[in-house]
Amino acid sequence: MNFDLTDDQEMMRDMFARFLDENSSTARVRAAAPSGFDAALWKGLAEQGALSIRVPEASGGLGLGLIDAAVLMEEAGRTLASGPVAEALVAARLLALLGGHAGLLDRAMTGESVVTIAFHDIAEQPRQWIAGGLIAEGVIARNGSDVVLVTVADVARVAEENLADTPLAELDLAAQPQVVLASGDAALATFAAAIEEWKLLVSAALAGLGREALKLAAAYASERKQFGQFIGQFQAISHPLADLICEVDGGKFLVWKAIRDIANGTPTAGAAISVAAWWNAEAAARATAQALHTFGGYGLTTEYDIFLFNLRAKAWPLVLGDPQRLLDEAGRRLYAGETTALPDAGESPIDFDLGDDANAIAQEIHTFFAANVTPEMRDRFHYSWEGYNPELNRKLAAENLLYLGLPKDVGGRGLSPYAKIAAMDAFEFEGYNNPAAGVSQMVALIIHRFGSDDLKQDVLPQIMSGEVICSLGYSEPGAGSDVFAAQCRATPDGNGWRIDGTKMFTSGANLASYVLMLARTNTEVAKHKGLTMFIVPLKTNGEQTEGVTVQPVHTFQDERTNITFYDNVKIPDSWRLGDVDGGVKTMSASLELEHGGGFAKYQRAMLHAGEQLCRDITKQGKPLIDDPAAQARLARTVANLWVSELLTFRATWVIAEKKTNLAYGPMAKMFSSEKFLTDARDLLDLTAPLSLSKRKGAAAEINMFYRHAQGSTIYGGTSEVHRSMIAERGLGLPRTRA
Repeated sequence: MNFDLTDDQEMMRDMFARFLDENSSTARVRAAAPSGFDAALWKGLAEQGALSIRVPEASGGLGLGLIDAAVLMEEAGRTLASGPVAEALVAARLLALLGGHAGLLDRAMTGESVVTIAFHDIAEQPRQWIAGGLIAEGVIARNGSDVVLVTVADVARVAEENLADTPLAELDLAAQPQVVLASGDAALATFAAAIEEWKLLVSAALAGLGREALKLAAAYASERKQFGQFIGQFQAISHPLADLICEVDGGKFLVWKAIRDIANGTPTAGAAISVAAWWNAEAAARATAQALHTFGGYGLTTEYDIFLFNLRAKAWPLVLGDPQRLLDEAGRRLYAGETTALPDAGESPIDFDLGDDANAIAQEIHTFFAANVTPEMRDRFHYSWEGYNPELNRKLAAENLLYLGLPKDVGGRGLSPYAKIAAMDAFEFEGYNNPAAGVSQMVALIIHRFGSDDLKQDVLPQIMSGEVICSLGYSEPGAGSDVFAAQCRATPDGNGWRIDGTKMFTSGANLASYVLMLARTNTEVAKHKGLTMFIVPLKTNGEQTEGVTVQPVHTFQDERTNITFYDNVKIPDSWRLGDVDGGVKTMSASLELEHGGGFAKYQRAMLHAGEQLCRDITKQGKPLIDDPAAQARLARTVANLWVSELLTFRATWVIAEKKTNLAYGPMAKMFSSEKFLTDARDLLDLTAPLSLSKRKGAAAEINMFYRHAQGSTIYGGTSEVHRSMIAERGLGLPRTRA
């Protein structure tokens, strides 16, 4: 897996960034209005090699790949470059591939002329809106079975005011002189591939534009005060920006995914292009609208630059038409067998493959389940703690498949973060979830790092063998996600401690033998400094420990959690973990098990269930999945799944490769949980009324996923907590919490 550009690509990015910062400043963008074309900038871009970046070397160009062009377009979007850059790159490549007009190609690459493209067949739609049509010497278009070069006469151009002051013009292409560049299926496929390339290039530009708009909004919110506070401290300001940085980053990665899919020959590569184009058009529009809103009334004035981003975010993609049609197109490509010609991707360092180790562990898990899991066992599987099976737990431990992320020095499998993703996906494919393993391996690690010899000799072997499981005693009634507000007391008692208090949401406490407890040991210091970690036995000799009461709390998610009461529970000091009042440091050991997180594996399973129901349900005598509206809604779920996966991959990658981490884990968790929730609701609607049933199979799964998703934005840290982390670390906004 790799999210890094090559050194050469980073140098190229820096070169384009420096040039555009100087030559496409917002002052220059304003000066280019109303024509929306900066001739000096255009010539400068040509001198930097930008306009020839996708022209093959044999035709005098740089012959670089789609990733290189996307890097350029991201910078062009960030700086609102005044000119039809994406269209010109595609048109220049078309001229080179179809041949015969070397003089025009040379003028296009040197910036002396502008050549652009038309999106629709002249034979069907002779009059079209053309990006760059106001200043283009030529327009490449399809005309029936031909690909033609239309020469635009000056008398055909009418400077017309438009939304974003871009060099847009409505042209009657059939009325202009044209020559045939090439004919037949191969020529039409080359032209169709160029349109697909344009979708990716404008998507990359929109991702750059959207991120810059959010950056401007965050900077403004960090300096503007209202009611005596920076407005960025208000969650009503910071949280929407946090949501949108996830969507904008996700859009950039969708472009990268589509390019990687093309290079790999992935069957869904065409759909990935459509998804990327739809997503980025939507994300950039929402990001710029929210950024403008952050400026308040000042955002409406032309004194601030944010309106420029707002208008171009809409103008650039709408030349093609309604972005909703791109989602419809994605649906057809995913579910109706629609195909398209694809551009050549060239070389790409970006890679989302999890690697050979990941494939190997996934196969090992599938083999284990085939050999060890009976149908009766499968019938008892459940996504919650209630799916715990003691026999299966021991077998997994015996095969070293229980504690996959636990370091080898502790006795775990020590899988890489990438292999762990594959393993979790393999377990999900088998229908098996074991939240007990995640908590128990955390307890094992902390005992190994901080535990006494007694704990290491008496408790740790039981955990590692799979004989017992552990639960987590962090949350308390009234404390919510603020674990540092714990009031459950641990009071010195002779050579040990007395535990008194209540813990809430102690999932698995009815099944576990031990609880990892965070208890208050000092009330005279800051709340986070007065906590200590302990292991507390929930069972002693197979019976519930004296003073411990486990009371069930049932959820409508078909899940049981617990409230646990501790009344004068005595434990020896040897069951303390770490220093007295050092609980926060002890907790940090669990960060060794940190990974990207997220709910992509559930989203994927839910999508498959939704697809199956859409095949089972009939509408007007046909399977529901043949309905274009249903295809589009499924495609939207696919888009959300892909972004969830990509954000999770990035979070995993920065941890594995020790890269700078700007709250990427919280981004993955927050985004995926929110989309899990909205898609669960939408798929329940789409497949109703069958989805109301708990009938075994896909209906029961959709039903269950809807209920399961309700808690995903709460446990593991609420979306509000994660939004604050994203705003602060990802956007540089001031702290929103005390």
